[in-house]
Amino acid sequence: MKIQFLLFLMIINFSYSQDKLFLYDYTFISDSTNKMNVKNEIMILNIQKDRTEFYSYERYSSDSIQLSEAKKGNMAMPKNKVLINERIVKYPNSNQIDFITFISWDKYIVKQDIDLKWKLENRFSKILGYDVQEATTEFGGRKWIAWFAKELPIPDGPYKFKNLPGLILKIEDTTKSHIFELKGIRINDHNFTYPNLNNYKVYKLNFDQYVKKFKDYRKNPTADLIGQIPDQRDAEGNFKTSAQIIKELNDKWLENFKKDNNIIEINLLHQEKR
Repeated sequence: MKIQFLLFLMIINFSYSQDKLFLYDYTFISDSTNKMNVKNEIMILNIQKDRTEFYSYERYSSDSIQLSEAKKGNMAMPKNKVLINERIVKYPNSNQIDFITFISWDKYIVKQDIDLKWKLENRFSKILGYDVQEATTEFGGRKWIAWFAKELPIPDGPYKFKNLPGLILKIEDTTKSHIFELKGIRINDHNFTYPNLNNYKVYKLNFDQYVKKFKDYRKNPTADLIGQIPDQRDAEGNFKTSAQIIKELNDKWLENFKKDNNIIEINLLHQEKR
């Protein structure tokens, strides 16, 4: 991570006519019962002429390597590390976004309307030498505090946040469970296309359909695997039926969900319990 940050320390002058990369440090607490376990990942806000894309730097690098090797006829394995899979595509002068995510081994492109109600506060500060103003909103079951810079007249920001009169340089929820903070700016002088590995099923949903799918998955994560896994022997030679294998996977994933109880849009889990 230190090596990556060295790439981001040089903040350079840029023209608003050029494509830009804004690099954010995202720190988050995924398990509310273990607040000392703070994770972080470098995220990129990629400003293009017709859209902006927000995604994980490490996931993008991994996908790029896999795609490059696949074109050569080689197989490259993804990193043996849990990375942020979500990607957000936002469009100018529109409240509609594309939320691209994965459930199990399937890819979902979710159409969602985001209409944030911002309140501008009479509080000011500086971030990376830019004058910033505070603004607050509510989204995803959380209250958020943002600092935006009018010097950077880009009505965008990390994750699904946008529509302030300047770029959001930092935003955090009031519990400080999720914090995005700008660390650097780079010029992106090429037409950007996110690498498409094309090795998974793709489904297009509206947001209500996605919420139902998400809730069903959290209750029974292996529902879609029934009939997909044959009876087989494990590495020790023990015979296991398809039902046994699926049950073991289901129990494992449900146990993991217990430690993934503090997701960014926490209202999805609140709805899940109703």
